[in-house]
Amino acid sequence: MFNTTRWSLVIETRADSDSGRLALDTLCRAYRSPVVSYLRARGHSPSDAEDLAQAFFEQLLVHRLHAAADPERGRFRAFLLTALKRHLANQRDHETALKRGGGQVLVALDEDDAPADAGALTPEQAFERDYALTVIERALERLRQEAIDAGKLALFDEVRGFLLEPPDPSEYAVLSARLNLRRNTLAVAIHRLRNRMRAMVRAELGDTVESAAALEAEMAALQGILEPAPPVESGPV
Repeated sequence: MFNTTRWSLVIETRADSDSGRLALDTLCRAYRSPVVSYLRARGHSPSDAEDLAQAFFEQLLVHRLHAAADPERGRFRAFLLTALKRHLANQRDHETALKRGGGQVLVALDEDDAPADAGALTPEQAFERDYALTVIERALERLRQEAIDAGKLALFDEVRGFLLEPPDPSEYAVLSARLNLRRNTLAVAIHRLRNRMRAMVRAELGDTVESAAALEAEMAALQGILEPAPPVESGPV
């Protein structure tokens, strides 16, 4: 499996090859949203974040920045965030040099220039969360396509909202009545779809790593990113 994933192909064909460029382009198109979220969390407007993301991906693809990817890290997620930070740092250095030379340019925000809202996500947290949500959404689309192929799209659309969080008992009753299905039959269908959903998440992540160990690490990371943080208990006054 891991000899033919998109990320493995990028790693193995870091030379200027059509297959490597196509694999990287596919991954970049799929995971554009986390890059935009990172830039937005740094204080850029929506339009500026989109423009900066476009410039970043152009540099990534045209100048083969993936040639510097570290195979030992084995994860597209880590590479993408590191490459983005390097791109912004290089851009900032370039613009600072132009400014010192008399050019009139806008310098990109430093990390410390991001909004100081204590409740806001850091740029790294925004990237990680959006990346995880993108994985989930793409896994759901894979599962939806399976439902279409099996002629079960109507059922999938009805239970889609229960694939990440199981329904309450009262919701089972309402949904089974609406679908004209026995409650047990509906419960089994949802259980099977939830299992398939996990398989689709693994399949989606499998395209972004190059080893079984990296896949397990990404699965654990995804769960950690999406789990809500436990409440902070106040100490004795």
